[in-house]
Amino acid sequence: MSYVPHTDDEKRQMLGRLGLDAVDDLFTVVPEEFRFPTLALPRPLSEMEVLAELRELASRNADLCSSPCFLGAGAYHHYVPSVVDAIISRSELYTSYTPYQPEISQGTLQAVFEYQSMMCALTGMDVSNASHYDGATALAEAAMMAVSVGRGRRRKVVVAPTVNPQYVETLRTYTKGMGLTIVADGEPPTDLEALVAAVDADTACLMVQNPDFFGRVLDLTGVADAVHAQGALLVVACNPISLGMIKTPGAWGADIALGEGQPLGNALSFGGPYLGFFACKQEYVRRMAGRLVGQTTDVDGRRGYVLTLSTREQHIRREKATSNICTNQGLNAVAAAVYMAAMGKAGLAKVASLCYHKAHYAAAGIGMLDEYDVDLGVPFFNEFVVRCPKPVAEVNEELFEAFGIIGGYDLGEVYPSLQNHMLLCVTEMNTRAEIDALIEALEAIAL
Repeated sequence: MSYVPHTDDEKRQMLGRLGLDAVDDLFTVVPEEFRFPTLALPRPLSEMEVLAELRELASRNADLCSSPCFLGAGAYHHYVPSVVDAIISRSELYTSYTPYQPEISQGTLQAVFEYQSMMCALTGMDVSNASHYDGATALAEAAMMAVSVGRGRRRKVVVAPTVNPQYVETLRTYTKGMGLTIVADGEPPTDLEALVAAVDADTACLMVQNPDFFGRVLDLTGVADAVHAQGALLVVACNPISLGMIKTPGAWGADIALGEGQPLGNALSFGGPYLGFFACKQEYVRRMAGRLVGQTTDVDGRRGYVLTLSTREQHIRREKATSNICTNQGLNAVAAAVYMAAMGKAGLAKVASLCYHKAHYAAAGIGMLDEYDVDLGVPFFNEFVVRCPKPVAEVNEELFEAFGIIGGYDLGEVYPSLQNHMLLCVTEMNTRAEIDALIEALEAIAL
């Protein structure tokens, strides 16, 4: 049975438009010896044989179960409790999509409601949506929301040079054609006074990251007041694990808090899928993109959950939509909710403490090496910058080839002034023995 819906006459018309005589003419770019049905395929394999071959292929990969990893820069290797995968593997969660009918989607809606509630508690904000695609998308949406709050009259967005460069790249792409001025130039470190001075009557928002892309913890005292005095919003991107230890965006007076939620119970997974968390003050809730699940009661007074706000074009008139995001990262958000519920306040604080102290132990050890330089006078969380005696690409290659260690991020690829500078990350997953091995390896490489 043919599943091609076109009639023979329609096929002839299409081929005629292309100037071809037959469908086979479409494949002349493929060498004849590789065209069907003359493919030189190996013999068929049984399921057992296929699995054995796939395992052999997988064994050639470097994975984090066998290689110590000190690479972060926006995606982090954290322990994911077994309960997370156990819960999100339930069919009613991993197969659920948009909860259009609340009467048959109460489980999904409640899970998302719990996620939103915990994200508000974690960030110190009033309301949270049901997530964006990733941290970069959340930053771009924050800029658009700030412009919307300013009713389109404010067309400038000021971004600190220490915001994740991938976030900034996404922001520029996302807002291209909107007539916005993205002020995101300059080299690190962050000069808060200069940033605040750049905020004027045409500025929709100031965007900073804390801890910043280099892991440094900023003192944002007075920044919100100065930004608000100009009528702009303060947007703070953050690492959610760090909020188990440091001051929340809400405590700094931020109007919007966002970030990458991958550290909250989501695996690295070769770069995705991740989730972007997004929270804001109550007064801006109707300008927020995405979905918001709310709690209510039915006609019998029983508790229930519904989509309280769905300000996207799929639910309302296109001209009234605040975003054209097609969907959210529902399953990833549920994973984050399960992780936060399992860890609790004490557990999250413990993870943050381990990351902080292990990173400082590593930085102190590397700082004692003659050929390397670490600025230990700057407060940082779980990432820090190391000046290397040779190009970072060479250091990383030697670390892996000779010692089996996955090194850090080459900052020179993004920042011209930071050639030979590496961004190293330490989490609770790095043992003291692994950190000591890294220090010894770096010392050997420098000789």
